[in-house]
Amino acid sequence: MEENIKYFIGLDVHKESIAVAAAPANSREEPRFIGTTTYSVTKIMKALSRSECAPSELSIVYEAGPCGYGLQRELVAKGYRCEVVAPSKVPRRPADRIKTDRRDALLLARLHRSAELVAVVVPDPADEAVRDLLRAREDAVKAQRCVRQQLMALLLRLGKPYRGGRGWTAKHLRYLADLSFDNPHHRIVYTEYHLAVQSAGERIERLEAAILQAADTWRWHPVVKALMSLRSVDFLTAMTIVAEIGDLRRFEHPRQLMNYLGLVPSEFSSGNSTQRGPITRTGNGRVRRLLIEAAWNYRHPARISPTILARHAGLPTAVVEIAWKAQVRLCHRFRKLRLRGLHHNKTCTAIARELVGFIWDIGRQVRPTTP
Repeated sequence: MEENIKYFIGLDVHKESIAVAAAPANSREEPRFIGTTTYSVTKIMKALSRSECAPSELSIVYEAGPCGYGLQRELVAKGYRCEVVAPSKVPRRPADRIKTDRRDALLLARLHRSAELVAVVVPDPADEAVRDLLRAREDAVKAQRCVRQQLMALLLRLGKPYRGGRGWTAKHLRYLADLSFDNPHHRIVYTEYHLAVQSAGERIERLEAAILQAADTWRWHPVVKALMSLRSVDFLTAMTIVAEIGDLRRFEHPRQLMNYLGLVPSEFSSGNSTQRGPITRTGNGRVRRLLIEAAWNYRHPARISPTILARHAGLPTAVVEIAWKAQVRLCHRFRKLRLRGLHHNKTCTAIARELVGFIWDIGRQVRPTTP
């Protein structure tokens, strides 16, 4: 905590308004509500100027949310000390049944003064742009899945479902191209759905091309290439891991990264009783889902495939050794857990948790390029 801080400011940020509260430092006095302004840095600065303090003497916090980090960057550029805190870790009393912007701002100011808030890492604007690009592709994949399901449901209702094997193969696409309908209305509906499927596929291709282009100049590209040495971690998976987590070196121990991804068991222990439940599922759900999907590939024996061998070219020897050590251990661990009769979903979760440790180790071996 900075000794020159005179006031701790809590902001309850919304799209159109911002509620401002201040708690005096070195005092047990209750925070006071300053007021509500529109979403404007100029008006926030005007409201904070009533304290007659320099920007460096104010410490500001607000909760992470849909408004992003633009406000934090603007306030920091003006000389203020501003942090974004995790809303899931803001302590709240069970008896508090009234929630207003005023109360939220006062609560943030009070907790910020007592150092009970957990700040999140604000990404670099360039890193945030790459992350948004990857999230846009994920949204496009979900949209494609939706329109494909709508098309197949239409064919099922009309009595023309595809029965030639797996869907969306070259054979399936030829089947769709040769379909004909007697009713002109059905032809229009089918054509609209078919065009939507094609449009969704083209959208994904455009985004993947943009991701490939962005990766060449991204400062974390060496870390992405290093993570691709691991089995079941392809280009898009590695890009998503690095874009969502950021600098892996900020975690001092792999257990901290496992906890950040919500892959550790929940626990409710009291006295002599110890009860552990399912994983916490907190933190970044996108990376957690990708790692659990990747863990399924470790059911096969350990081997260096031609694809992985090509990825090893140009990588440090330490990274290649970590990747091979991970594959040997995780493949053996997968078979051992399955022989014990553990459900395959729990097995994949356990393998994903151990895979995080090897990802953390590789992330500490490779450094980003300097701009």
